[in-house]
Amino acid sequence: MSEKSVVLPERVKKPKWLRVKLPVGKKYTELRGLVDKYKLNTICASGSCPNMGECWGEGTATFMILGNICTRSCGFCGVKTGRPETVEWDEPEKVAQSIKIMSIKHAVITSVDRDDLKDGGSIIWAETVQAIRRANPTTTLETLIPDFQGNTKQLDRIIAEHPEVVSHNMETVRRLTREVRIQAKYDRSLGVLKYLKENGMRTKSGIMLGLGEKEEEVIQTMKDLREVGLDVITIGQYLQPSKKHLPLKEFITPEQFKKYETLGLEMGFMYVESGPLVRSSYKAHKHAN
Repeated sequence: MSEKSVVLPERVKKPKWLRVKLPVGKKYTELRGLVDKYKLNTICASGSCPNMGECWGEGTATFMILGNICTRSCGFCGVKTGRPETVEWDEPEKVAQSIKIMSIKHAVITSVDRDDLKDGGSIIWAETVQAIRRANPTTTLETLIPDFQGNTKQLDRIIAEHPEVVSHNMETVRRLTREVRIQAKYDRSLGVLKYLKENGMRTKSGIMLGLGEKEEEVIQTMKDLREVGLDVITIGQYLQPSKKHLPLKEFITPEQFKKYETLGLEMGFMYVESGPLVRSSYKAHKHAN
């Protein structure tokens, strides 16, 4: 067994470093009550994020727009795949009011892929940012966007709203992209991040480990992201959502995550969040400053 990873037998318990305490605290309890009372849709709660208590305590929450059915079928993702429902044009106001009710200081907005729409959903994206800004002028924003198939016209709609951070996840290394992300392309995602950076955005991306990637592949992905000027990178552990999803190949140790953090900072990333429980939105409020 190496320090780098723990290779899995067929059945194995999560290592101790992946066990999390139930979220507690006055702020968490207060927000949990508001979410339940007003039936607010946060990814934090619906995705059972392990960092929910910590993030809510810091005034950060993540919201998903454009429905909960994705047009893509990524092998790692727990979101349903199929034919999405029609666009709800009042959704931007609903999200903005949710953020106001919860008194969120920093909001992360994400969405499913909507390849069925001519605009890829970018109009709703822009209107959501506008609505949030009207209702919550002091709230900072991160937009965790799909690749919009690399369409710069659609990316320009996001850029025009100038959120504090624009994020697009690479998810995995080049070799595994076709298997893990299926309809996505490694170089297209790099191109999206490069375009965003060239147009003045603070950029962010995330990758997950434990799918069979090699250390040198992870480091190369980090280098590729720095070459397109990426500012913030998150690196976390992949956990299999169900038996139908891609199998988990290994648990990466905290020591190896720390090694990637050190390497990332040496490469020049502004922020590196690297750890077993790190998710795309982890410490997101810090990345906006």
